[in-house]
Amino acid sequence: MSQITIYHNPQCGTSRNTLELIRNSGEEPVVIEYLQTPPERTTLVRLIKDMGIEVRALLRIKGTPYEELGLGDTSLTDDQLIDAMMAHPILINRPIVVTPLGTRLCRPSEAVLDLLPQEQRGSFVKEDGQVVIDEHGRRV
Repeated sequence: MSQITIYHNPQCGTSRNTLELIRNSGEEPVVIEYLQTPPERTTLVRLIKDMGIEVRALLRIKGTPYEELGLGDTSLTDDQLIDAMMAHPILINRPIVVTPLGTRLCRPSEAVLDLLPQEQRGSFVKEDGQVVIDEHGRRV
């Protein structure tokens, strides 16, 4: 497969599980730790468009300055919401995965399986103990 990219936060369990599911398929993605290297505005806008979601759907609330910035205000424009994500990358929900099969916010982590053309190489258990791929490489 050609290149896979994950916008990753190593402090996030969902992001870690998604990264490991990609690796369990035999692929080694380009890992962008977006809190260290935030996407440029044009890239963020393209990712949102490619995912086919509303800008607001990419905003993360938990553990962010969402409330203090008043981002729940429905009168805010998409540009204003994107401005907030550019100023505070922690507001960008994660992980975002880009493959030739599509772009998706992979929450839950097993959503990444729809973007990987290759089968899983073995069993996979999430950090919380949930079995996602059985010992035969099949999705549970």
